[in-house]
Amino acid sequence: MGFDLTMDNLHDLADGAALLGTGGGGDPYIGRLLVEEQLRRTGRPVRVVSAEALADDALVVATAMMGAPTIFVEKLPSPQPAVAALRALERHVGRTVDAVMPIECGGLNSMMPFVVAAQLGLPVVDADGMGRAFPELQMVTWNVLGISGSPMGIASDHGETSVLETAQNERMEWLARGLTIRMGGAAYTANFLMDAATVRRTAVPGTLSLALKIGVALRRARIDHRDPFAVLTQTLADTFYSHGRTLFRGKVIDVDRRTVEGFTRGQVTLAGLDDRDDQMIITYQNEHLIARHNGRVAAIVPDLICTLNSETGQPVNTEALAYGQRITVYGISTPEIMRTDAALKCFGPAAFGLSERYVPIEQLAAAAEAESLTEASQ
Repeated sequence: MGFDLTMDNLHDLADGAALLGTGGGGDPYIGRLLVEEQLRRTGRPVRVVSAEALADDALVVATAMMGAPTIFVEKLPSPQPAVAALRALERHVGRTVDAVMPIECGGLNSMMPFVVAAQLGLPVVDADGMGRAFPELQMVTWNVLGISGSPMGIASDHGETSVLETAQNERMEWLARGLTIRMGGAAYTANFLMDAATVRRTAVPGTLSLALKIGVALRRARIDHRDPFAVLTQTLADTFYSHGRTLFRGKVIDVDRRTVEGFTRGQVTLAGLDDRDDQMIITYQNEHLIARHNGRVAAIVPDLICTLNSETGQPVNTEALAYGQRITVYGISTPEIMRTDAALKCFGPAAFGLSERYVPIEQLAAAAEAESLTEASQ
């Protein structure tokens, strides 16, 4: 089971992946252009396959870009270093890779495996390690389940390559982040080398198929002049991201954004269109981490907090948020594999220094609705 990525469905896949990227993962437009270039150059589609379609011992690696998303607005990525990072890893382990996969969902990073696959004639596995996007390399289900990300290939736009080998995924992140900063704030990576049997056991499955499904649904909603958020809720209902809901609609009145230690950090404040005192503040580190509605938590990591154009449903990444935009904040429940105690320790609120505890978005929504009904009855 799988599908071919072509010019015809690339835009839909990029849009859906950008939504699942929760404001991060890089600019989807840039990622899409990179893939378009490779599809034109090779004249052939890229095959997307499930991990079940591969032999148990097939070698799979995650390929991505690393760095603050703001860097990619001014410094356009190149397709060649992504292959260079993979080749450096292959030379180190003495084996060639049979397939690639994304490390995360996100506009740019969902596209990077396709850039590599198109150049090398490889398939892309329909799975990833986050089911969304996170800012740090160790924040993956593979790490939660004991898979080492090392050795790791890393390359720059200047022809430099390196291989990192360390026993701890957290240290791999720290070392790679330092290299990325010195490579100009952006680098190309290949890591979490594993066989297909391990991918089946540890990855979040079907995320590329889901991204394509979401992108198609939103495009058709625009064509048919339907409410994109109602369509999105309906589309998610029969998936393992089953709970989706609108959290807030408003206008961006303030953006605090800075590039610090290889991350884009800050917060965005939105005010209600009819009541400026009705506000939502979203804090982010590359990706949205917590949304507070008038001081009360409306959604918190690892659940997905998406900022979308209120008219079209088009995802708006953290680096693209700007004063005056009409934004709808949409929350999505994360898959159960992301909600275990071990997973929350790796990429729950405390991993980002947040003092709030994790409460599933559907429980937060139910509590908010109950409070509203109580207030209305008084």
